[in-house]
This record gives sequence, structure tokens and C-alpha cells, in this order.
Amino acid sequence: MLHLVIADAELEPVPESIRDHPAVVSYAKRRGKRPGEVLLDSTYHHAALRKLPDGERRGRPDIVHICLLNALESIANKEGLLRVYVHTRNDEVIYIKPETRIPRNYNRFVGLMESLFKNRAVPGGLELLRMEEKTLEELVEEIGSDGVFVMHETGRFVKPRKFGSVLAGLETPAVIIGGFPHGDFRSKIPWKLVSIYRKPLMAWTVVSEVVVNFEAAVL
Repeated sequence: MLHLVIADAELEPVPESIRDHPAVVSYAKRRGKRPGEVLLDSTYHHAALRKLPDGERRGRPDIVHICLLNALESIANKEGLLRVYVHTRNDEVIYIKPETRIPRNYNRFVGLMESLFKNRAVPGGLELLRMEEKTLEELVEEIGSDGVFVMHETGRFVKPRKFGSVLAGLETPAVIIGGFPHGDFRSKIPWKLVSIYRKPLMAWTVVSEVVVNFEAAVL
């Protein structure tokens, strides 16, 4: 069973310090919501982001959206061989059941995440998505992996197919992929760094390569 963690993801509601910014207020009004109930999104809030620490990398729900679509629609997930988690910059962890169908439409996905941040779970009896306050280290400890790998451009180079075989040889491998556009992890990263390409890759590309090569080794 492969455990895939999208870590330090730039997924968060609009921070309190910029909720009165005109860009945020007008966007929330169009959405029929209060400023604190909408996701921070660099597409709409780029002017307000200048007032935030790390503003140049924040407000990227789209990265999580594409990563989740790639992972949850994979053969590995359909075969019950994958578990997916999202860890946010504010140390929240989203637990995602394998049968979850993430909306393909980005706006619907944003609405789903806003509901999750507000209610800490998706309304309904199945609890396909739930959120808990937890650090990345606490999540990894909870998973109990016998091999933790952090995908990083400075890591030891391993060809994707070989890496898939390494993962397949473990009982509970965990792969951590950064859910941010650039820069480095904010969380402590005491685990092995691995690179599958000699140049930087988009997070969703890494998700696809890891999952597909894991599939090739186990199916």
C-alpha cells in the first residue's frame, strides 16, 4: 500500500490579516460568502498576497486539485493500493477515502475545500474527506511507514522505474511531494530525499510518475 502525501500545500482560507483588502472583499461578495470563508487564491488575490509573508508562493489550490485528480483516478487507487493525504502549510491534514471523486471543475473543487475548512468534514454520513490539525511528522508517524521518501530536486537521483520497484518492495512506503509552486518545504524533513528527474518538475507530474511506476511494479 503506497501512502502519498501532498505536503506543505498552499491551501488555506484567506488569512485574517488581509480579509479587509478590496481584492478579497469584492471576490467574497461575488461568491456570496464572507471573506474568511473563501480560499486564498493567487488568481484573484494577487494584490493582497503582497501583504503576506511568503505571499509569492501562497494561494495555490490548483496544485492540490490537479495532484488529487491524478492520484485518485489512478489504477493504483482503483485497485486499493493507494492512500492519499494533503498536509497544509498551517499543519492541517486532509484524510481522503479512496472512493472519493474530486470534482473535475476547479470552481466546484474550491467550494468543496471551503466547506471542508468550515466544517472539518464533508457533510454526509460517508465522511469521504475530513480534516485534523496535525504536523507532517505526526502524520508520517501515524502512517507507520517502513520507508519514507521526499521528492526533491536535490535528492539522490533514481530512475522512475527503479523507484517504482523500490516502493513495491516495501510493505508501507510513503512518498512526500511538495504542494507548493516553488521554494522549499516549511516542515522539518528528516527523511530520504529522492529525485526522479535532473530538472525541477511540477508537483502533479511527480504524482503521476510515482504512481504509474509503482503500478508497473506491483500490477
